[in-house]
Amino acid sequence: MGQSPTEAQLQPAKGGYIPVLSYSTAAASLHRVLSKPTVPYVAAMLRSAFPLVSHLPPRKPPPIRPRPLPVRRYAASSSSPHSAPSPPSPLPPASAYVHLPFCRKRCHYCDFPIVALGSTSPSPSPHGEGAEDPRITDYVRLLLREVAATRPVSEDGVPLETVFFGGGTPSLVPPRLVAAVLDALRARFGLSACPEVSIEMDPGTFDAARLRELVGVGVNRVSLGVQAFQEDLLRACGRAHGLREVHEAVEIVTACEGLQNWSMDLISSLPNQTEEMWEESLRCTIDARPTHVSVYDLQIEQGTKFGQMYTPGMHPLPSDTESANFYKIASKRLSEAGYHHYEISSYCKTGYECKHNVTYWANRPFYAFGLGSASYINGVRFSRPRRMKEYVEWVQNLEDGTWSHESRSPEMKDMAMDVVMLSLRTAWGLDLQSFSKSFGKSLTLSLCNTLKPFVESGLVIATDMERRALQSSDFELDMQNEDDFGSRVAFIRLSDPDGFLLSNELISLAFGIISP
Repeated sequence: MGQSPTEAQLQPAKGGYIPVLSYSTAAASLHRVLSKPTVPYVAAMLRSAFPLVSHLPPRKPPPIRPRPLPVRRYAASSSSPHSAPSPPSPLPPASAYVHLPFCRKRCHYCDFPIVALGSTSPSPSPHGEGAEDPRITDYVRLLLREVAATRPVSEDGVPLETVFFGGGTPSLVPPRLVAAVLDALRARFGLSACPEVSIEMDPGTFDAARLRELVGVGVNRVSLGVQAFQEDLLRACGRAHGLREVHEAVEIVTACEGLQNWSMDLISSLPNQTEEMWEESLRCTIDARPTHVSVYDLQIEQGTKFGQMYTPGMHPLPSDTESANFYKIASKRLSEAGYHHYEISSYCKTGYECKHNVTYWANRPFYAFGLGSASYINGVRFSRPRRMKEYVEWVQNLEDGTWSHESRSPEMKDMAMDVVMLSLRTAWGLDLQSFSKSFGKSLTLSLCNTLKPFVESGLVIATDMERRALQSSDFELDMQNEDDFGSRVAFIRLSDPDGFLLSNELISLAFGIISP
């Protein structure tokens, strides 16, 4: 999964912890707010970037209990460690998320902004020929208007390095319309020579010919929304596909010439899901040999069918302990199979990180287009309406020049929380020197002091400039000598899997220091 910010994609993880990934494609992401959202703009970004990914931590640190969460991050400035901290200079966006909200039906766990086409929609032709649903064509026209009305941030012509089509089920959109969006992005912002162009696809919504056509118009990465390898679980989730369609889709993707980069999405903690079922889904995934795997923990959202049927942590949903065990099993099995656990919910073969999603975790700016999506430009996160009528009006206002994000400005504490939350989601962790330059040595020392007990317990790992793990004694020595702070320790990261499982709580503690 890979995605951009659509308000429906960042959700609170069950019990305040974000185990592996959660449903949706992390571009349709990533990557839900917590029960009491505290940083709305970040929540929106992560939601749209990673559906069902997880939620943001509360500002007041809760009691420490084993569990995981998402994170945020910012770049560094060139100011001296002893000078007043200043926010990093904003970079021009080099990524774009495009929300294509169409689905055959709404899954029981989904609260994303979607348009359920139903059984009356014209059957899609693999080659984009024949009848097309007017709801899709009308929406794409609206999308093209938004692209045309969006002013490029950089006058230097910085081209897009990544494009992510998330949803929804983008594979329901005819390839010619996907090509039209890519053409519009190229004309408005430019595309690099070899951009990563990802699209989310669901089994049963495409055949070999349609996939070849998508590859022909520029798509070079597929995120396949399998979710489970058990017929009963797929049915219980309200998925529109069954196990036969899953196997057919895997065969089509693996046989497609010109497509080497593809991801598979799985969901854990489903109703009545057992450890044996989860092991089977992981085995089938590994056997399919995708270059990337996203593993999400089910989030029960208010307003969904699951929200009406189930209470988190109560049967038939797994307990918190069982959910944590699912996370540990995924980390172990995928690591043994040669996948690098580079982000709390993401695994990849060497060199196959999702470049688009890394944009989110590295806190780089990005454009976003479409219903409910959220952009991050010049340090400001802003979302589009989730309802179609309001989105139509929003695009009109954008064209008329009566709407602009430029009047908003981020606060330093929000930037700092972004950095901490996003960085600690990743295997590379928080860059202490960069953080100190941007937000001050005093705050960095306070943050490290708060996390010191967890360095000693092994939940937080300190590393040097070469990313080599250090002893807790090295970390303490650095802390004691403030003038020489950073001479040994360059980064701090969460351990895998135990530190990741406690990420919500650990990041909440950090938030309590940044914004008491």
